[in-house]
Amino acid sequence: MKKVLILTIVLVSTIVISCNEKLLDTKNPNQITNDVFYKSLDQVGTSVNAIYAVLQGNQMVGREYFFVHDLRSDEMKAGGGQLEVPRAQLLNGSHTYTNSVMTDVYKGLFTIVHRANAVITNGGLLKVSAGDQPLLDRYIGEAKFLRGFAYYTLGALWGGVPLYDHPAANFGDALPRSTQAETFDFALADANAASAVLPATYATADLGRASKGAALTLAGKINLCKGDYTAAKTALEAVKNLGIYSLVTNYFDNFKDETEYNSESVFEVGFLDTGYGWDASGNGTTNDSWVRSQEYSAVGWANLIPSDKLIAEYEDDDPRLTDSFWFPGDTYAGGSRTLVTSGGDGKTTINIAGDNTTLYEGNQLKVRWKKYSIMYKADPGGFNVNDGINYRLWRYADVLMLLAECENELGTSAGAIGYLNQIRNRASVSMPNYGTATMDNAGFPVTNKDEILKAIQHERFVEFAGEEIRNIDILRWRANGKIKGPDPISYFQANKYELLPIPQDEFNTNPKFTSASQNPGYTN
Repeated sequence: MKKVLILTIVLVSTIVISCNEKLLDTKNPNQITNDVFYKSLDQVGTSVNAIYAVLQGNQMVGREYFFVHDLRSDEMKAGGGQLEVPRAQLLNGSHTYTNSVMTDVYKGLFTIVHRANAVITNGGLLKVSAGDQPLLDRYIGEAKFLRGFAYYTLGALWGGVPLYDHPAANFGDALPRSTQAETFDFALADANAASAVLPATYATADLGRASKGAALTLAGKINLCKGDYTAAKTALEAVKNLGIYSLVTNYFDNFKDETEYNSESVFEVGFLDTGYGWDASGNGTTNDSWVRSQEYSAVGWANLIPSDKLIAEYEDDDPRLTDSFWFPGDTYAGGSRTLVTSGGDGKTTINIAGDNTTLYEGNQLKVRWKKYSIMYKADPGGFNVNDGINYRLWRYADVLMLLAECENELGTSAGAIGYLNQIRNRASVSMPNYGTATMDNAGFPVTNKDEILKAIQHERFVEFAGEEIRNIDILRWRANGKIKGPDPISYFQANKYELLPIPQDEFNTNPKFTSASQNPGYTN
């Protein structure tokens, strides 16, 4: 489903406190309020599309969502001095509760929550015919999935947050923090409820909507954060047993425009190549692209580049390396342009953007991100925000590797190794299998639980590089005692960096928050 633009619906997305309480009674005659709007099934459907619009907007997947995850992982380093200060703070661990990048994501997630609540509450009151009830149930299921996704992300990144299950009308509806466990449980209830009503597949016109497989995957991920491997295994096996997902033959097909909604895609966010609107809520009338290609790739800004640690993690001859990154000497745009470190003529030889380098095989090279870069098919020039490649939020490869973790924790080592080898046996990857002498000699034997966990963590690092998976992996592994040896994040300090700080804006607008509501290690 490509972006559906909503211009006429009013949904409460923030709780605003004013020193003049009379302002709370003021009604804008140009707005359509919830009690007037939700009178038909079509209007509920329009409201659901408004939730997806937030997911696509600047505060979420359009820009800040991928930044906040990548900046908090060990996959990235700055591409040069051009990296903006709030981003650099998250990258080096000097961020505070006023950081604008993490604040935007926090706001975006709560906008999803409040728009979803409008659908769930008002849609639940709508009376429709028996023939229309399944569609209404599906709309409410989509809203619950999106609310569950928002609370899952909030819980993983910030811990406990206010749990709203109905539209908030004014500051009197503000709620205090819940615990992280309560937040995960709330998200899990939404995921389970959505999985019971959402269809396994959609017709072409509705591709991109949340499906049963997406809801079950969400349930699996939440249970893994909770450390409940038995429940996670049940949910993830249910995804597998749907029988509709498989690994695509070509690994790079997961990041191309022409191969969207493929058999490996569990949930993806749709975009068009009409330009980026920099709109927080995704409510613009045009500009349905996202800015990932411009931000990261070799002909663009190269604001983030791969870390030395990530590049060193790839085994020799792993084709996922060249599918994930551009190197000096690579050709692009149908072979008509060649990337060079410096001295390019600007026509056939193009200078790689950014000043910083990454260590590769003993040399410092300008290595840049290839995933989601439009360069594979076009020459973007120096500035191009017309990236219409859909974002694959979750892939079936992720489901299989999460199942490997569950199998390893539950004592079925052969099953865990089998799932890992499915990933490596993809035709375009074709890497040596775990459990062979080759992998033993490469430093990845799998003779016990800890060794299998090391193999899982290695395989997830290279398979999902730059896909905004690593951050939550580290968070849940750390919380559940699954990190062996040094913490992956070099600046990590216990009782501070486990979670992001609650943004100052929450304290400014929520009277139920006090200084004691802040996460450990941060002081307002």
